[in-house]
Amino acid sequence: MTCLEGQGGLNSARGRGLSVLVGDDQSDVREAIRLLLKAAGHQAEAVESPEALLCAARERRFDVILMDLNYARDTTSGEEGLDLLMGLRSAGVRTPVVVMTAWSSVELAVAAMQRGASDFVQKPWDNFRLLTTLQNQAEKADKENDDNRRWQREMEIARNVQRKLFPRNTVRLATIEYDAGCVPAREVSGDYYDYLPCGPGRLGFVLADVSGKGVAAALLMANLQASFRGEPEDMIRHPVELIEAVNSRFRESTPVEQYATVFFGYYDESSRRLKYANCGHPAPLLRRRQGDVEWLESTGTVLGMFQKWNGEEREVEIGAGDVLVAYSDGVSEAANAAGEELGRAGILFAARTESTPSQLVAALLDDPLAAGSGQADDRTILAIRGK
Repeated sequence: MTCLEGQGGLNSARGRGLSVLVGDDQSDVREAIRLLLKAAGHQAEAVESPEALLCAARERRFDVILMDLNYARDTTSGEEGLDLLMGLRSAGVRTPVVVMTAWSSVELAVAAMQRGASDFVQKPWDNFRLLTTLQNQAEKADKENDDNRRWQREMEIARNVQRKLFPRNTVRLATIEYDAGCVPAREVSGDYYDYLPCGPGRLGFVLADVSGKGVAAALLMANLQASFRGEPEDMIRHPVELIEAVNSRFRESTPVEQYATVFFGYYDESSRRLKYANCGHPAPLLRRRQGDVEWLESTGTVLGMFQKWNGEEREVEIGAGDVLVAYSDGVSEAANAAGEELGRAGILFAARTESTPSQLVAALLDDPLAAGSGQADDRTILAIRGK
């Protein structure tokens, strides 16, 4: 028998009353509850088994579920009802569930609530209490749904605002090509990248990862970005002075427990040199055209944690065919289905096999997530290739 056979044709859309799914293996109990709900202006669909209740809950929408914990195959322990609760949640059913239990089994009702039930009523039930409990749980679910929709709308606005913070225009340079991308783990990201123009043939690159996730990290990310963009062009050409100034500003608005790792580079194509400061960030990869590999390890402390930034700048040449890949730890720690992290080896493999910065960014952002079981952290990539 399919889930729909023998279940009636209740329209589950909310009218002037509630739509209630009732589960009990005693026909007189189902009929009594149906008549009670009908008299109160509600609609009821009654089923007699856990299997039928699970089918109905998965296929149609109800405002609340009222179900017994003891069925024909398990009249005392309530395990069949507890298993049904777990089955509802495993199936993704989020409808509030009110369980019915005998006077002597309050402990069973508590166990049911620990497994996802919203409330319980005791048998024999009090009509007023039963109706009030169902109404309260339906109204509570409505409010939670409204709050969730409001939160989703606000997050969509925040996501759109943050997208506009990422650079949309690039500066064309004769000696390098570059691209970047960011995939948030949640609605908004604590990672970011940016390009800072500072005169003809010169460009600053930023890739940063603010500690934490979600909205709090995104707000700090926006503050950090504003700190970099607020510095004059002349400052961009001097990584140490720039980082010291940004650290001072960022620390003023950063909680003591949060910080940011940053890779900053200033490129001058007249010399093909990249001056950089690595502030506690995962070491970018520099793969030479001939195949030699360099890792641009940390040159100083993270930002926001210490009053004075302690570090130095270094520089490298980016020759024709050389590839530089900066990334957040969400990239290097991305795991496949077997739990194997991408790591430096995976980043190096992509740098050897992808021909353009855009292809490299796409490969590193797409493949680890597609192969793994989910994204745990924001993932951001900046790729530069010498021409």
